Amino acid sequence: MSTLMIRTRAARAAAVATVAIGSILLCAGSAQASWTVTNLSPPGSSLSLASATTGTQQAGYSTSAGFDQAGIWSGTAASFVNLNPLGADESRAAYTTGTQQAGFAVFGGVRQAGIWSGSAASWVSLHPTGANGSLAYATTGTQQAGWANIGGVRAGIWSGSAASWISLHPAGASFSQAYSTTGTQQAGYADVGGVGQAGIWAGTAASWVSLHPAGATDSSALATAGTQQAGYAQIGGVDRAGIWSGSAASFVDLHPAGAVYSFAYATTGTYQAGVSIIGGSQRAGIWSGTAGSWEDLSAVLTGSWGAAAALGIWSDATTIYVSGWAISNTSGQAEALLWTRPIPTPGAAALLALGGVLAGRRRRN
Repeated sequence: MSTLMIRTRAARAAAVATVAIGSILLCAGSAQASWTVTNLSPPGSSLSLASATTGTQQAGYSTSAGFDQAGIWSGTAASFVNLNPLGADESRAAYTTGTQQAGFAVFGGVRQAGIWSGSAASWVSLHPTGANGSLAYATTGTQQAGWANIGGVRAGIWSGSAASWISLHPAGASFSQAYSTTGTQQAGYADVGGVGQAGIWAGTAASWVSLHPAGATDSSALATAGTQQAGYAQIGGVDRAGIWSGSAASFVDLHPAGAVYSFAYATTGTYQAGVSIIGGSQRAGIWSGTAGSWEDLSAVLTGSWGAAAALGIWSDATTIYVSGWAISNTSGQAEALLWTRPIPTPGAAALLALGGVLAGRRRRN
């Protein structure tokens, strides 16, 4: 299987959804007792993945009858709604606002960006005329972001139709993709001079701003909340999760102590979700703006699980929602998961942080 990311340079990032790195027995500890984990794997599915979440809906895909089928959940495995369009060879949903989903479907071997409004029949192709392939990674409901292969892979945005395509490809770049949008700001990367550089746009190709940190050899912004961008930078040969606040100089390294690599896939502006390789195991987790705030979501899984990833995050005034997947050592398959937790009060947050530090020490010993 693979994530929705196809960027060759980001193969290391995509690998979080391709390989089970070790098998470990995970069980909930007292420090993580407030997390609730819901297995979203639909009945009959041989593989499933939840790419994004709101408070009421999750989006991703399930593999059934031998092919990937885009779908949405409303918090339970039984609630899965198949979004695979009529005639499509396969499909995946990358993002949801709760009322509109964005992703792609394959017709006749050609990947086509598109949107849904909650049903397979609602599919609208965003595939631009003349494109050899396209994919929508994100939507606000009125604007979608992704890429189209028109003389090369080009970042771009749509406003609900194939004809609305606008290229964001920066001048001088050889390759670009947009992974996220707020409607006024888009985040992604462009290959400039052979170097992948994280960056943001404000709706036009000319508005490109590089977020590439000094000393990095590769970087990508995988999400934006408008005031904060999340992704990774390769520094000293190590992929390190990080966040920006609109400039290259603002990069904050989120790489947890002892990690081999890490990636931040999503941000609310306050919380970030992603993965880290720690102790030989790929762990799902969240941050709240610093490397030391890393909270291991793999540690709250009960039973036997292998590699895991947190791909989406959303919060309201009371609850944090995290979507992703983990490989079950029982089924041998990746299974879509939803983690939820009440947002702790300041005093409770301090206790949880202390618990996380102590739990981290125990795991390293």
